Amino acid sequence: MPHKVADSIFQFNSPGPRPNGLQAADDGLWIIDQANNYVHKVDWDSGEVLHEVPTETDKSSGITLGGGYLWIASTYSCEIFQVEIETGITVEKYPGVGAGINATREKLDGTAGRHSQPTGDHGLEWKDGKLYVVSPPSQYLHVIDTDNWQEIHRMKVPGFRVHGLAWAEEEGHVWIADTAFGVVSRHRIDDGRCYDAFRVLDPVQVHGMTIRDDRLWYADDRGPIGFLDVSMDPNF
Repeated sequence: MPHKVADSIFQFNSPGPRPNGLQAADDGLWIIDQANNYVHKVDWDSGEVLHEVPTETDKSSGITLGGGYLWIASTYSCEIFQVEIETGITVEKYPGVGAGINATREKLDGTAGRHSQPTGDHGLEWKDGKLYVVSPPSQYLHVIDTDNWQEIHRMKVPGFRVHGLAWAEEEGHVWIADTAFGVVSRHRIDDGRCYDAFRVLDPVQVHGMTIRDDRLWYADDRGPIGFLDVSMDPNF
């Protein structure tokens, strides 16, 4: 049986230089940029900027909406920021839940020309006061109770560079993108069981990911924003 492969349909370029996280909303697509750390909300069809604010985050990799705020994964400060939607002002900063050294960089030292710098979390989602966080260093999806910032569940993720995270139509399931493997897969959060998967071929790299009307949208951190044209039903 042939591999399941998505067609990457380009829609527009991000208003920022390096889009790295996405969040769907009825009135627009939210984007966090890892180069200028701005939040943009853009029109779904044209990419026209509807709202933009600077943030105090550092090379951010994930964004979601919840409880009347934006939540942003500030990757290089290893924190998660709670931010005012209208102003971008920081309400609170929390320690990253999966911060550490990525597996592929564990052995780097000065002789490699770069060091093994700890980094933090990537894709975020929100539901019922809980923050769902995927992290490349830990290789887990972490579920955080935002009332006390305690982890209440974790699920092992596939691959070694998990990035995008989006709710699936199936209750209790999420779509997860591994940027290094070029694979997007659907998992049951309770136990990590995999129910579907497909490839996203080069040159597109899925960094940010979100879902709208059962269609997955992607942000490639080199600028393009688009959606993945693929059957959302397993055919294995």
